[in-house]
Amino acid sequence: MIYMDNAATSWPKPKAVYQEMINCMKYYGANPGRSGHRMSIMASEKIYECRENIARLFNIPNPLCVSFTGNTTEAINMGIKGCLKKGDHVIITGMEHNSVLRPIKKMEMTGDISCTIVDADQEGFVSVKDTVKSIQNNTKLIVVTHASNVCGTVNPVHEIGKIARERNILFMVDAAQTAGILPIDVQSMNIDILAFPGHKGLLGPQGTGGLYVREGLVLDTIKEGGTGSNSEEPYQPDFVPDRYESGTLNTPGIAGLNEGVKYILKNGQEEIRQYEKELTLYLLEGLYSIKKVKLYGTSDIEKRVGVISLNIDGKDSVEVCNILDEQYQIASRGGLHCSYLAHKTLQTLETGTLRLSIGCFNTKKEIDKVLHAINHMNGFIS
Repeated sequence: MIYMDNAATSWPKPKAVYQEMINCMKYYGANPGRSGHRMSIMASEKIYECRENIARLFNIPNPLCVSFTGNTTEAINMGIKGCLKKGDHVIITGMEHNSVLRPIKKMEMTGDISCTIVDADQEGFVSVKDTVKSIQNNTKLIVVTHASNVCGTVNPVHEIGKIARERNILFMVDAAQTAGILPIDVQSMNIDILAFPGHKGLLGPQGTGGLYVREGLVLDTIKEGGTGSNSEEPYQPDFVPDRYESGTLNTPGIAGLNEGVKYILKNGQEEIRQYEKELTLYLLEGLYSIKKVKLYGTSDIEKRVGVISLNIDGKDSVEVCNILDEQYQIASRGGLHCSYLAHKTLQTLETGTLRLSIGCFNTKKEIDKVLHAINHMNGFIS
């Protein structure tokens, strides 16, 4: 199988990810922070080691500001619902994932908040100027996807973060398609809240993700319960990460995630990024040369990640995806990619797109086979 669905979840993982998850289950798979026996302590130590490595990758001063979640969606909901109150105004962009749009729409429908959606252009870029124009007196939060999960376009988070800080507005970044792939520095980017997956660019397993909340910023909780701390009190702890981590953590998953992050730190994020850029450019150039293929997003390789959406002469994207799988053993994704706003912006809400997404374990030989398959696709579509 040629795997080109890394935007959904990366595959394969580094061998150490699988090995450490098995080690955890066999040797220290106890409940972290819930007891003083050695297995529980080992589990707690492994989880803290992962916090430290994530903090190192994102330039987070205090590792305790990293809370683990089950996925990016959970982290986004925690960030949005944790900071917005009745009467607040929030700004989002026309490229946001449904994980951002839907919780905000629910709050907007109840009349608690108001929302402005800043339009993006046909390449998926959000205007900094238009973002500034959307700021109101009661604007509490700006949420921006770092890179589109539909077309891979990278948004100007540095510039928007600077404006948000100058205006005393909270800035939240959805790093679902960039964590582990593009450099993220929460300090230089003025990021107050960062939501990220463990199972995509960070090369960890599914069921892992995280939320960074800037030190000094306190969010309301959307989940309360056992934390292994302050058990003598009936109230949720007010310190991090316990405040945001009720219930038993996914210790085997976090152990695997730790190995994924270590792989990135060891091999160099810039080196991995450079390799993925080369593959992305190679695939894009090949696709541009094929007749009847329409591509979405920017052609500027420096302003996109390896997420490529296309359509073949108006053919059904799901059907194309199925043929790639059945005839060519190529894993891709067809249809709508949980991103109503992005598809509306790109005018693909009715057709969807075929998405090919590159990971650090793909090869040029695989790209050649993908291009060959698409080049001959029309002969197999009725």
